[in-house]
Amino acid sequence: MSDATPKMKMEPLAIVGAGCFFPGSEGFEAFWSFVKNGKDGITKIPASHWNPEDYFDKDPKFPDKVYSQTGGFISPVDFSPGDFGIAPNNLEATDTSQLLGLMAAKQALEHAGYQSGIGDPKPGLKPLDRSRASVILGVTGTLELVIPLGARLGHPRWRKALSKAGIDDATTQKIIDDISASYVPWQENSFPGLLGNVVAGRIANRFDFGGTNCVVDAACASSLGALHLAALELWSHRSDMVISGGVDTFNDIFMFMCFSKTPALSPTGHSRPFDAEGDGTVLGEGLGLFVLKRLSDAEKAGDNIIAVLRAVGTSSDGKGGAVYAPRAEGQMNALRAAYQEAGISPDSIDMVEAHGTGTKVGDATELSSLLKVFQESGKKGSWCAVGSIKSQIGHTKAAAGAA
Repeated sequence: MSDATPKMKMEPLAIVGAGCFFPGSEGFEAFWSFVKNGKDGITKIPASHWNPEDYFDKDPKFPDKVYSQTGGFISPVDFSPGDFGIAPNNLEATDTSQLLGLMAAKQALEHAGYQSGIGDPKPGLKPLDRSRASVILGVTGTLELVIPLGARLGHPRWRKALSKAGIDDATTQKIIDDISASYVPWQENSFPGLLGNVVAGRIANRFDFGGTNCVVDAACASSLGALHLAALELWSHRSDMVISGGVDTFNDIFMFMCFSKTPALSPTGHSRPFDAEGDGTVLGEGLGLFVLKRLSDAEKAGDNIIAVLRAVGTSSDGKGGAVYAPRAEGQMNALRAAYQEAGISPDSIDMVEAHGTGTKVGDATELSSLLKVFQESGKKGSWCAVGSIKSQIGHTKAAAGAA
C-alpha cells in the first residue's frame, strides 16, 4: 500500500470579474484606464485622514512625528446602508474596510455577469449557486476602527494627569468629555465592526454564500496569500466560485507612524520603484476583489474571461536576518515553484508586475531574484519589462497584490 498523497489536479483558473476602489479610480474599467493612461494617484494628505501640521516633521527620529505627508487615498464614496442591511446608526461602529468590501463584492459579481442579490435583479445577469460560493480575502489583523475605540479607554490617565495639575473635578470631567467626543463611541456593534475577519464575513452574510469565508494576514502579501487559498478551494472542488483579493483602508496617522519609525517611507514623497532615485515607499489604500472559477466551468458558462491563473508559487525565507528583511533565496524558490507548476518557462515572459515598494533594499533584492531565475531559464539578452503599480497609487499593503 502506498503512503503517497494523491496530487491535487491544479487545472487553470479564470478571473471572470473584478471590483475595486483605488486612489484615482472606482471600479475595474476606471482603474484599468487609470493604469493605461499613466495617471498619478499620489497626493498630499487629505483633511479626512490627518493633519500634517499636527504630526509632520522632516526629522525621521523626532518623537511621535512622521516625515512624510503624501500618499494614495480613495476618493469619498457614497454608501447606502439599506442596500446591505446595515442600520444607519451602526455605520460609525463599522470599519470602512467592511463597508467598501461589500460594495466591491457587488461590483465584482455584476462585472462577472452574475446577480449580486443586492437590490432588484438586473436584466441580463445570471443566477449563481450561492451554496458553493466562498470569499477568501487578504486583510491585516488590525482595522482602523480599533485606534479611536482604543483611544477612548485612556480616560483614567487623563483624569489623573488633570488632577495632578490641580484641575478641579468639574473642569476635569468637561475636558474628558470633550476629548472623548473626538472618538467614535463604543456600542453593541463595535466589536464585529472592528474585526478584520468580518470583512469577509459580511460579504458571505449579505450575499448568502454557503462556502468558506475567512481572511489571510500575510502583511503585504495578504492578497496573494488569499489568492493561494482561493485556488486551493477551487482545485479541491470545495467551491465553484470564490471572491478573493485584498482590502486595506488603514491609512491613518497610526499607519504612517509605523512606516516612519521603521523607517521605510520616502522623504521626498515620491514612489519610484526600481529607480536609481528611489528613496522609500509611499503609503496607499484600496481594495481589489476578483471572482474566480475553474477555467473549464467558466468556459462552459460562457463567462467573460479577464485572465487565467495557472499556478501559485509560495515560500518563506526561513532563518535570515531581520524578520522583515527580504531574502533573494526565498523569492527565487517561490518563482521557480510557480513557473514549474504552470509549465511555463521564464524565458517566455516579457512583462512582470512586481512588488516594487521603492525601497532600495527591497527593490534590489527583488530584481536580483528575478534576474537569477530568468537567467537559469536561458533568458539572456531578450527584453522583459518590470514595473509596479505602486508608482501610481502607493503601497496599498494588504491590497498590494490585488492592485
